[in-house]
Amino acid sequence: MERYQEVNAKAISRWCEEGWEWGQPISHETWLRAKNGDWDVLLTPTRPVPHAWLGELAGKELLGLASGGGQQIPIFAALGARCTLLDYSPAQCESDRMVAAREGYSVRIIEGDMTRPLPFESASFDIVFHPVSNCYVEEVRPIFQECFRVLKKGGVLLCGLDNGINYLFDDDETVVRRGLPYNPLKDPALYEASLKNDDGIQFSHTLEEQIGGQLEAGFALTHVYEDTNGMGPLHELNIPTFWATRAVKP
Repeated sequence: MERYQEVNAKAISRWCEEGWEWGQPISHETWLRAKNGDWDVLLTPTRPVPHAWLGELAGKELLGLASGGGQQIPIFAALGARCTLLDYSPAQCESDRMVAAREGYSVRIIEGDMTRPLPFESASFDIVFHPVSNCYVEEVRPIFQECFRVLKKGGVLLCGLDNGINYLFDDDETVVRRGLPYNPLKDPALYEASLKNDDGIQFSHTLEEQIGGQLEAGFALTHVYEDTNGMGPLHELNIPTFWATRAVKP
């Protein structure tokens, strides 16, 4: 069986080719606005990250972890951060290369898998920016441990996290169809359905795994907010399906 990480990398690149919203790079106009101090970035579908969560970015070493697509890294580069991107989707990496070439800034881009040890020295970064993506990973605790390792003392980890509610429902978000956890690797029928529906191989994760995992890695949680899907019945009912967290390496 093909590794699920490889299945997902191919699926995400295919989605980008089909116009997936999280794979469409920012415009030149958006880049110029960011250069002039008018900017926002997302960890979750709709709520912009408070600027205070990031602080002054000029001169900071920033890792975009599974943050390809030419949406966040260009903003950080416009604000003066020295950026590195790690993403396993070739299409997502290519979007960032395109924006960097268009706007004339440097970015280190690594096509890599965050389920493996990160290819960076310890204490290399001031910020790790990790938008919603660990729903494509079976075991999330090792990711938080690696983030802790590569951050400098006082460094900041910003995460977008799926809380699992979406996996309960059918595609119309009107009928509860299954329980949790959601793990296609342990359910052959669900695995086959995931491939047939071109969903990639996704996983639900608990509060213990995602918040507890950050705390177990050594982080101090400082801020959190919730967000919705941005559309559909759950959004219309204001049911939060995502968390965003800010944590610091003491």
